[in-house]
Amino acid sequence: MNAFVTALVPIIVLIILGFVLRRTGFLPVEAWAGMEKLTYYILLPSLLVRSLGKQTLAGVPWPAMLTVIVGTLTIAAGVLILLHKVRPGNNATFTSIFQGGVRFNTYITLAVAQNLYGPAGLAMGSVAAGFMIVLINLYCISVFVLWGKASFRGIYPFVREVVANPLIVACTIGWVLSLSGIGLPYMTGDILEIIGRAALPFGLLAVGAALRPETIRGQVSPIVVSTVTQFGLKPLIVAILIFVTGLSGVEAGALVIAFMTPTSPAGYILARQLGGDTETIASIITLQTLLAFVMMPVIGLLLLDY
Repeated sequence: MNAFVTALVPIIVLIILGFVLRRTGFLPVEAWAGMEKLTYYILLPSLLVRSLGKQTLAGVPWPAMLTVIVGTLTIAAGVLILLHKVRPGNNATFTSIFQGGVRFNTYITLAVAQNLYGPAGLAMGSVAAGFMIVLINLYCISVFVLWGKASFRGIYPFVREVVANPLIVACTIGWVLSLSGIGLPYMTGDILEIIGRAALPFGLLAVGAALRPETIRGQVSPIVVSTVTQFGLKPLIVAILIFVTGLSGVEAGALVIAFMTPTSPAGYILARQLGGDTETIASIITLQTLLAFVMMPVIGLLLLDY
């Protein structure tokens, strides 16, 4: 229980701080827009390049881990898209539902994995996160291209938006540095760590600033759909696929942890930049993070061996 609480409390505190700062007018409105843009184009990409650039797959059963990750994310994404097709709603709101059901919180994943399994847990959590970050951002950006307010028509605009996205570019650079053996040369890793370290607090403050408690009542359906996917469907799928692939130990534990975390604050930044429903995604992030205090220990008790 302590591992989950330790990982979640700072996130809630920063969200509340952002909410208070925005409501009290501590910063001008324009400052929040600048913070969001800085996070999206500089801070998050720096964090991704450093996280992926230092990955190593030596001795890791990565084919089985990748199979579980691709299978779980693809099934979850397919279910959400199918629900939207069967019961069409507001497209911008759907992008928030999708992000709320597909994304995961990297920081909570790594913190819990390290607390439960030590250095081996941190290493396996980092490998899982490296695969998931690339695929999730590809899926989410594709959904925005197709259903966001600033939707793109035609294959060329679609490809251009995906290929030029700073998060996809950062993931590509990170994996090239890792797989080529170049890694993060000289002081690059230290510089990127300092810059990327600000991504979490800035992102969470922006989530809190966008939170509108008075609108949550009208967002019950999107919150329920994304949350059931996050804490119900994905843990069930990952448990089945882990059994099928024969994964066990720390590798299996790291995957279970990654797929039972609340959604990522990065979802709000992406929604702001690509034409999503920012109020809905802010509510989803906040309520899932609060619910994680209950759901993660329960899921961990059922599925984890530690």
